[in-house]
Amino acid sequence: MESGQVGGGETGRTTAHLSNALDDRYSELESLHGAEGARLAAKSHAAAIDQIENIIAAERINCDFQRVDGFLFDPTNDGDRELHAELAAAQRAGLTDTQIVERAPLASFDTGACLRFPNQAQFHPLKYLYKLASAFEQRGGRIFGNTHAKQVEDGTPATVTTEVGHTVTADFVVVATNTPINDVVKIHTKQAPYRTYVVGLRIPRDSVPRALYWDTLDPYHYVRVQPEETHDVLIVGGEDHKTGQGDDKVNRFDRLERWTRERFSAAQEVVYSWSGQVMEPVDGLAFIGKNPGDKSVYIATGDSGHGMTHGTLAGILLTDLIQKQPNPWATLYDPARITLGSLGTFAEENINVAAQYTSFLTPGEVSSPQEIAPGTGAVIREGLTKIAVYRDADGVTHRLNAKCPHLGCIVAWNPTEKTWDCPCHGSRFAAAGTVINGPAISDLSAA
Repeated sequence: MESGQVGGGETGRTTAHLSNALDDRYSELESLHGAEGARLAAKSHAAAIDQIENIIAAERINCDFQRVDGFLFDPTNDGDRELHAELAAAQRAGLTDTQIVERAPLASFDTGACLRFPNQAQFHPLKYLYKLASAFEQRGGRIFGNTHAKQVEDGTPATVTTEVGHTVTADFVVVATNTPINDVVKIHTKQAPYRTYVVGLRIPRDSVPRALYWDTLDPYHYVRVQPEETHDVLIVGGEDHKTGQGDDKVNRFDRLERWTRERFSAAQEVVYSWSGQVMEPVDGLAFIGKNPGDKSVYIATGDSGHGMTHGTLAGILLTDLIQKQPNPWATLYDPARITLGSLGTFAEENINVAAQYTSFLTPGEVSSPQEIAPGTGAVIREGLTKIAVYRDADGVTHRLNAKCPHLGCIVAWNPTEKTWDCPCHGSRFAAAGTVINGPAISDLSAA
């Protein structure tokens, strides 16, 4: 069951780095999950890449899959020290062919010393997904698009109630909705939503070597090359910030374009730009397994920028769990886990969420709807109530209750995508109030 259409969610917004060089670094994962946990993380993501490659071969999917190297470079002054520490941790995790090289294979700028991770991969995610969905249906699976789930209940059987009132029963339900819509609090205290931004610039064919490139800045940049019929596209991402909490006075797409042009002389015009939502778990790894407290409902969330590999290894792991087969990854990705080393991050993120509730006490962003420019939105105060007001291109105002229906945070206007974004747990709504991202499962109410 899909609220929209296949590929309409975050899979359609990924830059599709297929990598076991994980964003949170093996030195950090080792400190949080131990040496064995880091090893299992590396092995599971490598297995996911292999699984994708095997499916592509078996189903003869033309999706631009290619094995490539990955290069991690550190532009800071202490880069060598950090890279050597990460090299040692990666090799302890089983990535023994990782090595330090003098620079990434880029003629346009010198990255300096970097880590080379061989045997990574890239592909076109939607070309792959559409064929995968077709193969699923050919084997008897059924996909229902435009079917919005309003409620998921554990039980024997488990039930899913749709927006129009139909009830689906099943022995098992998997909630794979980027962030769970079935859980009100538990998992949402263990991960945080971030917006990430992407630009695609036309470049001449083969002017930039095909590889995955990452720097170590915070927020970091991530780069790869996508082939098209007559040219290549240089895909560059970064500028991450917590959903609903970004400084929207800056144009993040412009900053990404500027960063790219300073380093890639082959870059021509911008042909694509978009953003996506990344769920960052407090301990660096996804939550895949039985929803805490449930018997028949499973979840897959917390992808931390590795949705394509986390999603694939979730398919492997959840199949084993539902069939009661042993899987060595089960404990590592268990949604009920408590990672003692991450308690500081857990507290920091939840203090941040608590601080968002102080917006109930603040004045409105403007004093009246007349101050809102056409095509934009703002939150105003009317007595004790905050109203989210959108003025459309014709000057007509649309008034909504500014409280997110998930846990009541006050939403913020996102001028880049013309959405209302919740700064607490990442729910997002169209300008007219229709929910487009969980954990909220209902629209903003009219005011």
